[in-house]
Amino acid sequence: MVTGGCGYIGSHTVVALIENGFEVLILDDLSNSNKEVLDRIKTITGTRPKLLEVDLKNSFLCDNMFCYNKNIEAVIHFAAHKAVSESVEKPLMYYHNNLYALINVLVAMEKYNINNFIFSSSATVYGNPEILPITEQNKTQRPFSPYGNTKKVAEEIIADITNSNKDFTAISLRYFNPIGAHDSGQLGELPNGIPNNLMPYITQTAVGVRETLSVFGNDYPTKDGTPIRDYIHVIDLAEAHVIAVQRLLENKQETSFETFNLGTGNGYSVLEIINTFQKVINQKINYTITERRPGDVPILYSDIAFAKEKLGWVAKRNLENMISTAWKWEQNYRQEQN
Repeated sequence: MVTGGCGYIGSHTVVALIENGFEVLILDDLSNSNKEVLDRIKTITGTRPKLLEVDLKNSFLCDNMFCYNKNIEAVIHFAAHKAVSESVEKPLMYYHNNLYALINVLVAMEKYNINNFIFSSSATVYGNPEILPITEQNKTQRPFSPYGNTKKVAEEIIADITNSNKDFTAISLRYFNPIGAHDSGQLGELPNGIPNNLMPYITQTAVGVRETLSVFGNDYPTKDGTPIRDYIHVIDLAEAHVIAVQRLLENKQETSFETFNLGTGNGYSVLEIINTFQKVINQKINYTITERRPGDVPILYSDIAFAKEKLGWVAKRNLENMISTAWKWEQNYRQEQN
């Protein structure tokens, strides 16, 4: 079962799961995605996964999804709001959505004896880190945004469950910054409204959907004043989820609750991403420097040694590939709309 499986990371993970022989059931309320993703998944894999449209904040409806699908072996939980700045403006919406959905899923899993759980977490759980690169041994601390705090609190809830239920095992995958798209150009990031993430904002500006790209702040303590992030290809990320599921199903975990950083170990500033994008597509894009965005921290990049050692996973795709696939997806999608 993949909650939020029609979303950006969820849909790419569904593709990877199907390609590795898994049968997938998607639960999604389609609040930031749409059903056409199912057709795109079928085009890529030859299989159209089953979708059950449901609001997981509703405990009764959530329970029903598990009651009538009792053959589930593992759950990957993506379903959550994910915009840092929006969470600062609407904290209660984020706590309500992200934590109620999680708790309802976990309650149903315990009730129906489903004991393998993969959680979609975030590097935001490290707050503003004192030590770089960030390892899994870095202490989690109060994130700057309610979004990040929902991930931190969620991990604490999961840890408590694994401590209380000896049969329940979980892996939390702490993402850095996913970008890129499927190599086919059939699947990519398509947020509703103005993008909160950098890459779709760039590609939509380059293709003419947005007039200007806003760069939120150039006065951070970095080499060019813009925030530095560890960008990872969404397919590399999806493949890590498959490995994590297999690890749980094969009982290879070393503790009942494991956490892994998923990144490349490289940090790029916002301006470096923009300049590399312009170089890759050989086109200038309009951008303006605006005020800092609430909730952002200056620098986040990962140490990936632990995931490499324990999962046997390492990101394979470079920044140019992330950018070129994202651009191919944007162009293909806009051509389809014309």
